[in-house]
Amino acid sequence: MTSKSLNTKANVRKIVSEYLVDGTIVETILIQSTQKTYLAVYKDGTISIDTSYTGLSGEEVQPIPATNNLIKHNALIFAENPENYESIEQLINDIQSYIYRYVDISDHFRKIASYYVLLTWVYDAFNELPYLRLRGDFGSGKTRALFVIGSLCNKAFFASGASTVSPIFHTLDTFRGTLIFDEADFRFSDEKSELVKIFNNGNVRGFSVLRTAMTAQREFNPQAFNVYGPKVVAMRKAFEDSALESRFLTEEMGQHSLRRDIPINLPDIQKDEAKLLRNQLLMYRFKMLHSIKIDASLVDPSLSPRLNQILMPLLSIIKDEGLRNDIREAVRSFDQKLYAERASSMEAGVLEVLQSMYGLGVDGAISISEITSAFISEYSKEFDRPITARVIGGILRKRLRLLTYKSHGVYVLPFTEKTKVAELCIRYGVVDHKDEEKPTLG
Repeated sequence: MTSKSLNTKANVRKIVSEYLVDGTIVETILIQSTQKTYLAVYKDGTISIDTSYTGLSGEEVQPIPATNNLIKHNALIFAENPENYESIEQLINDIQSYIYRYVDISDHFRKIASYYVLLTWVYDAFNELPYLRLRGDFGSGKTRALFVIGSLCNKAFFASGASTVSPIFHTLDTFRGTLIFDEADFRFSDEKSELVKIFNNGNVRGFSVLRTAMTAQREFNPQAFNVYGPKVVAMRKAFEDSALESRFLTEEMGQHSLRRDIPINLPDIQKDEAKLLRNQLLMYRFKMLHSIKIDASLVDPSLSPRLNQILMPLLSIIKDEGLRNDIREAVRSFDQKLYAERASSMEAGVLEVLQSMYGLGVDGAISISEITSAFISEYSKEFDRPITARVIGGILRKRLRLLTYKSHGVYVLPFTEKTKVAELCIRYGVVDHKDEEKPTLG
């Protein structure tokens, strides 16, 4: 991972994190007792800590100073000093035990959260990422869980719905860490829209967000912000966009009474425990970043391409096959819900009409008026609004992206679109209903 660096003088750059071409990993650390930042350098299996580092190119890099406002006010959390751990299995167990002491979440999600913490420390080895989410009403414990889990994440950046969105863009772009976001339910649509841009573009490498700033000369200056990286979110409801929803691994909070052994207020020792684990996780990054990669054999053909895409990085660092299957099952319900929604849509009805026509031996272009008549015959009672050829034509062109053209004064769907129709039938869960009851559309 190459963090955005700040130029100071010739051949000297201020950095947060950098993975050099010779395999050297350079990370900013923060010594809390002195409130000073240093660089921890991992090279050829050895670690050195200093105020600067000069690579093979002769360029000197230095850490962003602790006087940085975000660091000074603990909005960003760093490791302090890389420390050894017994094994990856023991590290995972220690993370789970730490979360269990302070947060009441399901055993299943605690395992997922523990591995997600691990993922945040090597996320730059992947090109796609899932997000972690805690969802529940006021008093459900989601904010506590967010803080406890977030305190272990790589360069965790804490923000809330009370924050304006602009500094979030700048912070993610500069520090390239983990966004820990509380109360992600914005009241105002413009703010929510900006936040959605971060989530929509932030789980795939290479999709920057463009924003326009005004220069001192009052000229518009478009800027690209890199928002790629892991994100842990707490919110009360769901996003309206199904595609965005599919990026989250979610725990529903407040489903049962909280465990009585969980402290009402976090004790001071929690900070020390989190710091120790962060130090060990930094060592995990140093040791494992070179070897971490996608395991293509973990693709599940029964899941949609989108879910496979976001799950692969997490599954690739999990060695427990049982947990891998549990995670797949946890997200499978989203696929099923999406298929159910599509199968009950007007688009699905149009596709089923086309499937029936092709099944009856139609081997040429089909007029939009014929498709409309067949649709009205099958589904007219399911809708309040009038079904016209214009409506059906709009569904074919705009929603299903099928080609239509005018022939002898009427619009038709060419026979060459039959293959695409078959693919869309699979996507929308439309099957041959010869021996089944016709589905109800909504």
